[in-house]
Order: sequence, then C-alpha cells, then structure tokens
Amino acid sequence: MNIENTQVQMRKGILEFCILHIIARGEVYASDMLEELTSAKIMVVEGTLYPLLTRLRKAGLVDYKWVESNSGPPRKYYTLTEEGTSFLSGLDQTWEELVSSTGRIISVNKNSK
Repeated sequence: MNIENTQVQMRKGILEFCILHIIARGEVYASDMLEELTSAKIMVVEGTLYPLLTRLRKAGLVDYKWVESNSGPPRKYYTLTEEGTSFLSGLDQTWEELVSSTGRIISVNKNSK
C-alpha cells in the first residue's frame, strides 16, 4: 500500500471543510483560497477547487459576486450563505468529535508501546 495515496485521500476528505472555513472569514477570491490550501498542504491540484466551489454553490452553501478588476477580467468573490454558515457549524461539531475520538485511539497505541 502506498502511503502517499492514503495521505492524499485524507486531505481530500477535509478539503470541503477547509474551503468553507476560508470562505467564512469573508469575501474571498478563488486563487487566494488555492494559495492558502496549497501552502497548508491541503490541496495542490487547481482543477479540484473550481468543481467543488460549483457544487457548494449549487447546494446553496456559498454564493459569489463579480467584482471588476484593474488588472484583468472581473473576479468571482465567494461568500458563505446563511445555510452555509449553519452547515459549517454542523461540520465543526463533527470535526471536534473526530479529533477527540481519533486522539483517544492514537493515545492508546502510543501508550501501549
């Protein structure tokens, strides 16, 4: 089994959660999201972000607006909808439970060595 494949799958599993958190801070441009995700080693593939943003928009969790740019074409800036804020709150609770549960399991393994 290849560890890199498992690591990529783990990162992909929390990608939506991380994107929603970035957008929750306020209006954000897609390339800024990509830069933050890449620097955090969550995502490196650009082609993954845009389809995910489209899916989140179609689900009613995010919205966007076009803003004129001085340096080129207009840009889409994303924001969380009210439904997205509520959804993220539920994900936060699940995240805390997962961190706690996995922490207990990992600590048992570390303590038994």
